[in-house]
Order: sequence, then structure tokens, then C-alpha cells
Amino acid sequence: MITKHLGQLYKEKTVPEFIKAFGKKSVMGVPRIEKVIVNVGIGRLKDEKEREEVRRFLELITGQKPQPRPARIAIASFKTRKGALVGYRVTLRGKRMRDFLERLINFSIPRTRDFRGISETALDKRGNLHLGIREHIIFPETIGEDIRRVFSLQVSVVTNAHSHEHGEFLFRSLGFPLVKK
Repeated sequence: MITKHLGQLYKEKTVPEFIKAFGKKSVMGVPRIEKVIVNVGIGRLKDEKEREEVRRFLELITGQKPQPRPARIAIASFKTRKGALVGYRVTLRGKRMRDFLERLINFSIPRTRDFRGISETALDKRGNLHLGIREHIIFPETIGEDIRRVFSLQVSVVTNAHSHEHGEFLFRSLGFPLVKK
């Protein structure tokens, strides 16, 4: 059930409520979402076809070409060498970020198995939200695709909030299903 777009909801609901609740004098004092970072680790995948499949699905999900992430240092116990490909990253801003977040909040997260809400502990002390998604198949873009391997991904929603409370207020007012621990 989509009522309003994220940008419209922010302007019409979040900004006035935040100014009233925290006594800010300017709209510029209201926290906002700056970017969304989506990470996928592929260190265990040795086959080039599987890596390409993960890259393709990440591109489908985010709508943007993923950036390959090489290992910064060699770790013998993980059998990685410096410079070896260990993951992909996508940084979303602007319209693509808002579209991704709308799909995440309204379609993908509710499709998660045994979903009871996002734990409040997913917020850090600076008001950023970090989600671990175990199965990429919760995204509607993957329906109907030939899926051979299910992979997990990390989603970090970065805000310019200065505290945990401000970030929590922002996410609750935008419709993120946060629950008290």
C-alpha cells in the first residue's frame, strides 16, 4: 500500500513533525537521508559465472552498475590475496535512492520470511540504519528470473542525523517498520 512518495512524505509529514517535536527553527536542521549503500560479499564464490550472476542481480535490484571491491589486505585464513575481488558495492543517491527505499519498505521487507519489523538495534548512534538481508529473492525484480544461487546483502541507509533519537524519528516518520527491542 503506497500512499505517498518518499520525498513528498518527507516534505509534508516528517519536516513539520520534527520541527515541532525537537524545537528546530529551520528546515535545514531536520535530518535527511543522504545515500544508500548496498554491499554484497562474493569471497567464497570461485566460479566466474556465479560472480557474474550476483553482479547481474545486484544491478537488477538497484538499477545501477555495481562497483567491484578488491581486498585491501591479504588474509591467509580466508585464502584472499591483496587485490582479489571480494564483493560488489552500489551507492545510491537522489531518485534511484528514493525508488530503492520505496521498494524496500513497501514490497521487499514485508516479503521476508517471519518478518516482525526492523529491530531498533539496527540504528547506530549517529542515526544510520544498517540492514542485513539474507535472501536477495525478496526483491520483486528477481521474480521470474533463473535463480541458481541465493545470496545475502547489506543495506546501509546513511543520514545526516546527529543522534540515535533523530535518526529513529526520521525512519519512523518515513514508514520504516521499526520495533522496540
